[in-house]
Amino acid sequence: MHHVDTKAMLKNILVWANQFVPSESGSILFDDPTVKHGKDRSNLLYFVACFGKGSTKLVGTAIPAETGIVGKVYASGKPYISKKAKEDVNFYAAIDKKTQFETKSIICAPIRINKVAIGVIELINRLDQIDYNNDDLTLLKIFAEHTSTLLQNSLDARRFAELSIRDNLTGLYNDRYFYDAITQEVTKSLKKKSELSLVFLDLDNFKQVNDTYGHLAGSRLLSEMGVILGSGLKGFVVIATRYGGDEFVCILPGANSETAARYAEHLRKSIEEFVFLKRRFRGMKTAIRLAGQITASIGVASVKHGTKKVTATSARDTLIREADRGMYDSKESGKNKVTVKK
Repeated sequence: MHHVDTKAMLKNILVWANQFVPSESGSILFDDPTVKHGKDRSNLLYFVACFGKGSTKLVGTAIPAETGIVGKVYASGKPYISKKAKEDVNFYAAIDKKTQFETKSIICAPIRINKVAIGVIELINRLDQIDYNNDDLTLLKIFAEHTSTLLQNSLDARRFAELSIRDNLTGLYNDRYFYDAITQEVTKSLKKKSELSLVFLDLDNFKQVNDTYGHLAGSRLLSEMGVILGSGLKGFVVIATRYGGDEFVCILPGANSETAARYAEHLRKSIEEFVFLKRRFRGMKTAIRLAGQITASIGVASVKHGTKKVTATSARDTLIREADRGMYDSKESGKNKVTVKK
């Protein structure tokens, strides 16, 4: 939520709110987006956009979430009007000290996403010296709702962008993303003379699962493969993708062929030992529990840094071809093994 475009958007909302309800200053505060909502509410509220005297000192700072009028609005999810802030039991004076500002009156409204307050918008000191009234509060609530909608849209757009590069069955990256990523990584590897490896993986006996138990079981098995490949391994940077059907590719930036072979061997063993379809799912009377029947044939290839200058495209195509060939060699010579192409 702290992206540059979002900050500019929030600043605009404040400026706009100020045109409707002229005030000396105003702020938008958000909770910590990394804290999951529920019982464990965020314990800090961050100033993400401000205007008015002393406001530059506030942006980026945080206050305890249970503090003052903003804290009350955040916790209760209800808008609030305070005509005489100094006499208000909920008023928190420490901010005034920091900004050398005197708060006389405040209106504040919650910013919600999915009915949960994630922050607040506040305006301080009505400019024409008349106290804030309920019409002002209604307007601020409209701005708070508008903010919520804009935030939800930008989150949805980000989520949609993420979905378009993901395979919806396994949750891994898809082949479209793979080609972008491998091109980037090969370019980087050639430029910096850094290591880069590719691990190609094809499931053995997958067709039998489809033939014996049906396509639903096959799909479930592939999604479980997504869990195995997506869970990552300590010490390895891996970009795991579903290449198509029951083929998977892992890009290993920074890994030489020995390191990639070690990763591939770990993967081979994990797949061999994994109990697939151990839970009953829709349409099945009992759990299938496939142990030791699903294995993988794996090929490993790495970028070679020779003296001859090669283009990123040809280096990429060679890398893919070699890893693919390694996988076929594993398949041809008995399956459930790793072949490293030197």
